[in-house]
Amino acid sequence: MKSITINGLKRESVGKVATRTLRNAGKVPCVVYGGDEPIHFSADELAFNKLVYTPDVHTVVVDLGDGTKVNCILQDIQFHPVTDRILHIDFFQIFDDKEVMMEIPVRIVGNSRGVRNGGVLRIVNRKLRVKAIPENLPDFLEIDITEMKIGDIRTVASILSDDYKIMHEESRTICQVRTSRTAVADVDDEDEDEDGEGEVAAGDVPATEVNDEAAVKE
Repeated sequence: MKSITINGLKRESVGKVATRTLRNAGKVPCVVYGGDEPIHFSADELAFNKLVYTPDVHTVVVDLGDGTKVNCILQDIQFHPVTDRILHIDFFQIFDDKEVMMEIPVRIVGNSRGVRNGGVLRIVNRKLRVKAIPENLPDFLEIDITEMKIGDIRTVASILSDDYKIMHEESRTICQVRTSRTAVADVDDEDEDEDGEGEVAAGDVPATEVNDEAAVKE
């Protein structure tokens, strides 16, 4: 998994006045838990852009400038209810030999046969909880939908790996191709006749994707 370095400074004071002063200076108060004792530090708000405002997930190296570097993951983040500015971030320290759990994004690849024939792709789960040692944490979980026909589904069972554990039941649906009013018969290419009867060009029917986490009852 990719890692991002955050340059910060240890906080000598953690009171409300000191915290307000940090925020007024464009810095974010942070805490790293999971080690022998919590580590309080602050960093420039702009330093978190590539960590927070992205669909990707990363591990984090907090560089405190005194030779101390802490490997961790983002655990919790608080935003201002009006301005959406980052108010506070909690991190959790990770170790090379200890498993950690993270939510990993699902990446859909391929052009589904069912969608080309007018079906609707429903993505039910865009992220899944994964547990592994840091070295084995994947950047994403890939689902190839190329061969999916109308009515087909992909479940957790289709992306199991020996490198990590997916913390959901194997029967959980990740995505499916549903029928629609514009759907046509889903025929194999080799079954089409010489005149092309029943053939539907990819451009004839829009490839529709719908994000509907409530579409399938687990």
